Amino acid sequence: MVNDGSGTGEKRTTGKRTGAGGNNDKKAAGVDRRRFLQFAGAGVATASLAGCTGGSQSSDANQQLDGPIKIGVLAPEPGNNPIGASIANSAKLAANQLNEDGGVLGSNVEVVVKDTKEDPATGQRAYQELTVGEQVDLTTGVFTSEVQLNLMSSIAQQQTLHLNTGAASPETTRRVAENYDRFKYYFRTGPVNSHYLGQNMVDFATANFESMGWDSVAILAEDYTWTEPISEALNGSLGDAGIDVPVNQRYAGGTENFSPIYDEVASADVDAAYVVMAHTGTSAVVQWAKQQRPFGFGGIHVPMQLPSYYGSVNGACRYAVTQNSATPTSEITDKTVPYANAYQEANGKYPVYTGYITFDAVKMYAQAVQQAGSKEAGQVIPKLENMSFTGTTTANLEFYGQDHQYPHDVKYGKEYAWPLWLQWREAEGSGSQQVIWPDDLSTTEYQSPPWV
Repeated sequence: MVNDGSGTGEKRTTGKRTGAGGNNDKKAAGVDRRRFLQFAGAGVATASLAGCTGGSQSSDANQQLDGPIKIGVLAPEPGNNPIGASIANSAKLAANQLNEDGGVLGSNVEVVVKDTKEDPATGQRAYQELTVGEQVDLTTGVFTSEVQLNLMSSIAQQQTLHLNTGAASPETTRRVAENYDRFKYYFRTGPVNSHYLGQNMVDFATANFESMGWDSVAILAEDYTWTEPISEALNGSLGDAGIDVPVNQRYAGGTENFSPIYDEVASADVDAAYVVMAHTGTSAVVQWAKQQRPFGFGGIHVPMQLPSYYGSVNGACRYAVTQNSATPTSEITDKTVPYANAYQEANGKYPVYTGYITFDAVKMYAQAVQQAGSKEAGQVIPKLENMSFTGTTTANLEFYGQDHQYPHDVKYGKEYAWPLWLQWREAEGSGSQQVIWPDDLSTTEYQSPPWV
């Protein structure tokens, strides 16, 4: 299912890149290298650009930029998918706020949104439209790991900064580790990669399972790329923490009928299903509640992260638990609640996690451009690499360094990106996301379903 995009993308841009470090200089300032290639053709690019580095941009932080800062957003079905809408609307919200404050180095920030449809080929076309067609300075967004992985070669070829704000596969930053000069244009602002998502599941279990009464669990993970590192992180780790795991199953990605799986879980007499679900999550939680299965339900469940989810499933998620990056009322930093309220005011609803992360990505990029005095990628990259940014989901948004296993990945840990855990509860006839961990953000304690 995963395509590394080494085919058509290479052909479209052959000749654009002749050496890793040197090309940053060639792409410099005042000369829009991609626009040049678009009209002049790749065959003359290298020789011509070698003498065209004396443009107007520089490292002078007081210098104004030429033209607007253009940000290309890649979002799945932003018109009707809450995850895609959160990405697109948060980028626009961040841009509006920056423009209201005078822009970045005197330049307005413009946002162009393209639909990936969660399809690798569609995402590839959308990326080319943004970089080659729209000539954006930054691309951001992307939810599906298969789409993100398919863009990696194109990102390297276009040499346009990309801040991933949704896809979790660690394979992307492994490529940065394998060939830094080629893939250094890629960063992940969040969420933490799947390896650390799995580690966080272990950390949560170690800290909370005893008090929750979850001495034994069945691990249920949907079979997609993003869950593979999570399964690897969980395998053996829960047992080492003293938790019995009699069922550990990766089920087919298209699964809609969970009854046979739940029969097996019930037969194992476990305390809970510890789940890893995004695409199949709604069917799973609705059937768990409707059938009143005799075990708890929690883990990473992406649909349950949506603040309006309770009403969309008629309360089926009540008592279920999920990991999340933030909730609208969690004061993770002094930016979290104001951002969520501003988003709600602008769009009539609260965002899901991709919104928080995209908002932070655009603001962080703007700060890096401000510091660099340039929007040229070669000058912005070191600013991002050395920045500690206070975002909406962490007070210390930082990236792993070049020598790390996952360079340019957001750091995981209590002082960095540290997901929270919530339980859906009902109050006065409506649903509420109540935080149960970590302790400094918790609003309640875990409550077992009454039928368990």
